[in-house]
Amino acid sequence: MCGILGIVAKSPANQLLYDGLLMLQHRGQDASGIVTAQGNTFHMHKGLGLVRDVFRTRNMRALAGNIGIGHVRYPTAGSANSSAEAQPFYVNSPFGIVLSHNGNLTNAEQLNQELFRTDLRHVNTNSDSEVLLNVLAHELQESTRNGQLDPATIFTAVAGVHKRCKGAYAVVAMIAGYGLLAFRDPFGIRPLVFGTAESELGDEYLIASESVALDTLGFKLIRDIQPGEAIFIDEDGNFYNKQCAPDASLNPCIFEYVYLARPDSVIDGISVYETRLNMGEHLAEKIRSTMHHLDIDVVIPIPDSSRPSALQLANSLGIDFREGFVKNRYVGRTFIMPGQQQRRKSVRQKLNAMGIEFRGKNVMLVDDSIVRGTTSREIVQMAREAGANKIYFASAAPPVRYPNVYGIDMPTRQELIATDRTTEEICNEIGADYLIFQDLDALNHAVSKVLPAVKSFETSCFNGNYITGDITSEYLQTLESQRNSNHSILQTKLNTQLDLSLVFSE
Repeated sequence: MCGILGIVAKSPANQLLYDGLLMLQHRGQDASGIVTAQGNTFHMHKGLGLVRDVFRTRNMRALAGNIGIGHVRYPTAGSANSSAEAQPFYVNSPFGIVLSHNGNLTNAEQLNQELFRTDLRHVNTNSDSEVLLNVLAHELQESTRNGQLDPATIFTAVAGVHKRCKGAYAVVAMIAGYGLLAFRDPFGIRPLVFGTAESELGDEYLIASESVALDTLGFKLIRDIQPGEAIFIDEDGNFYNKQCAPDASLNPCIFEYVYLARPDSVIDGISVYETRLNMGEHLAEKIRSTMHHLDIDVVIPIPDSSRPSALQLANSLGIDFREGFVKNRYVGRTFIMPGQQQRRKSVRQKLNAMGIEFRGKNVMLVDDSIVRGTTSREIVQMAREAGANKIYFASAAPPVRYPNVYGIDMPTRQELIATDRTTEEICNEIGADYLIFQDLDALNHAVSKVLPAVKSFETSCFNGNYITGDITSEYLQTLESQRNSNHSILQTKLNTQLDLSLVFSE
């Protein structure tokens, strides 16, 4: 769930890219990067950390040019601790190309072998994004006959990418001396929108993962890039687009609406905020129809993404809505943080319970979802310590029971609290008195109700149905083995660092 940006402006693009990445920071806190183009020359700066920490004034001054792309990384495939895997990625043949990618290729290993043995290309990292870049570069090379590019040739190359690459991908790329390219996978799993702004010198274009980046930078949202579609904007600001996948269909990731996206974004024509209100309404209906015996005194959201659902639930049931947790804005999202120990520690640093809202009350806590359960368990314990009488817990999403292979960090069933557990068993695990999950049909309706034309969603983490049709049990087993191996390596490093700290502290 990385955040990507692409800009074709009439004035320096560096500040626009920086400000836009700040608006997408919630999509990735692991690494940040910007590349600008000045004629045939690329200027790049990237590194580990938040946007505000990676870029200094001297870095911004060096990012000259009116065209650029940016990226904030959320680690999925590859290493979460490697600066070499910060994006954008660059390749110099057959043209200078830089690329930023949101999503995950499910056939990256196969493509890597093809690139090395058939396409004679070398991939230097473990990132599937570098694989995607090299596939695009090879397809451009195959499509070009006279050494020159035009929109038709570029779109032919994108069609070749669609034929070879499986999984989820939203992409922005720059081709040196030509312009900005953006495209989306044929299933439309990961989001990508574009908009325009008028300047004295002509139209400017902005492409982003979420519409919130356009809103804050003064761009007018035009529409979403369609599944399988590619758009190309040349250096003079001329706009071209083409559908490059004949059998494309729209299946947006429903977890974007549950948790990933900002509430003020509109994705595939659907207001994220409105879907979360609808989720709260459906939860209220479920409580009214099957759990009316619950004696709820107050509804309290777990900040921030669950607030609209909690508010609508409270209003629908006629129960007081209160803010019971104060959030420290300077601690990162625990869902993104690698490692259970780091995640558990950060919960207490991030949230603090206000006893006045809990003491002696039967509290309904509302969260957007329950994934690993670590955060939920800590929050329930905090509510008890704050004096709550009974603690009911409501999830605006169904139980997460299956790995997500399309760019969200929930890849192994062993890490998911709902794996092989009933609702009652999950309730006992997190320490609540009662647990309510949203039904999947209700979740689908909560989102599609906003725009009935969108009928299908990517919901594999809830039901195990992988829409790309290429995910086998063997693939998932391999993924889990790799994940466990990476965890062992990471834990060894952490233990070594701890031992060294003890030595030096003595």
